[in-house]
Amino acid sequence: MTNQVLVVEDSLTFRNYLGQLLTQAGYHVFTAQNIAEAQSILNTEPHLLCAVIDYCLPDGQDGEVIELALTYQHKVIVLTALFNPELRQRMLAKGVVDYLLKDNTASVSYILPLIQRLEKNKRHKCLVVDDSVTVRHHISQLLGHQYIATVQAENGQEALAALQVDPDITFVISDHDMPEKDGISMIREIRQHSNDTMMPILGLSGSDDPTLTAQFLKAGANDFLNKPFNPEEFYCRVHQILNMQEATNALYRMANQDSLTGLWNRRYLFNQALSDCEGRCIAMLDIDFFKSVNDTYGHDGGDAVLVRVAKILQLYFPDDLVARFGGEEFCIQACGSLNDFSTRLEHFRQRIEKTAIPYQNSTIHITMSIGVAASDDSLEKQIKLADDRLYLAKEHGRNRLVCR
Repeated sequence: MTNQVLVVEDSLTFRNYLGQLLTQAGYHVFTAQNIAEAQSILNTEPHLLCAVIDYCLPDGQDGEVIELALTYQHKVIVLTALFNPELRQRMLAKGVVDYLLKDNTASVSYILPLIQRLEKNKRHKCLVVDDSVTVRHHISQLLGHQYIATVQAENGQEALAALQVDPDITFVISDHDMPEKDGISMIREIRQHSNDTMMPILGLSGSDDPTLTAQFLKAGANDFLNKPFNPEEFYCRVHQILNMQEATNALYRMANQDSLTGLWNRRYLFNQALSDCEGRCIAMLDIDFFKSVNDTYGHDGGDAVLVRVAKILQLYFPDDLVARFGGEEFCIQACGSLNDFSTRLEHFRQRIEKTAIPYQNSTIHITMSIGVAASDDSLEKQIKLADDRLYLAKEHGRNRLVCR
């Protein structure tokens, strides 16, 4: 993903301000003060994230540089010193990302979040649901201007089918009045599925029914917008529901993931027990002599070991629930054959034994002891049994697996 941004601004002070602001935020910034310099950069840098462009330049008083950037298929944020409704409408109709004033701090401070939003939008795919092919294409085009991929459905039933087969869909924009299944009925059905309870949904309708907004929201939509709408309001609503989703996801990760290793934590392990799988197996794993690692290399060295172990665990057990249980102890929940699970664990143990973990000017070598349990008992009892077998592995010399 590119992080390159072009800033075209004839004011040296404002150009330097934007350049410094974006550079500090981690972007690679190209600056130009006129069309000629902008043309040179556009010719040599085809992978810009976006261009932030002043409408009026000394060698182009009527937005010529904006037209130039758009011909290169770049996303453009327009800056202007004066608000002109006709100009604003003309620029938005051309497909620019936004039209911002330079006359106040609030507008200028919106530039960085907007660029960050564009960058994040590349991770999203929207399901656009409307029985009008014209409306679907219009909405898809607007979202495309913001780097958001789309998939289309002409009614609620078709949309539900799309959600079943496309796990990359991250949010839904839906009309209400459609054949086969209307928007509100579709939303209710989406919310009944646990995997889709957090999916952002924006409702749309051109109906004059004053109760429709409340109906959409009560059915589970996150927001509602009347048709026809202007692009600015549409983008604001879309950005708002995506920002909310990302904030919610961040909180969820903070509550359920280990911040050091990225693995699930103990809380998630117990809340998401794989009780519906056949032949649940539990493994408890512990790094041998981990205290001596910390004593020798410090806690940063110990952290490096934990991170490397976590990555190898994810490599060997990609479809299982892998959690950091606490300290240097890990837990794996898997479904299926105990023999197959034990074989994978043994291969993992051997891999750890042979792994040299680089740290500063040295390498750290470790081993791991593993206890395994497979029974019809509760998760707590299975963990206790696996933990008992882990300590048997420790008592019998460490660096081994005990499953009986």
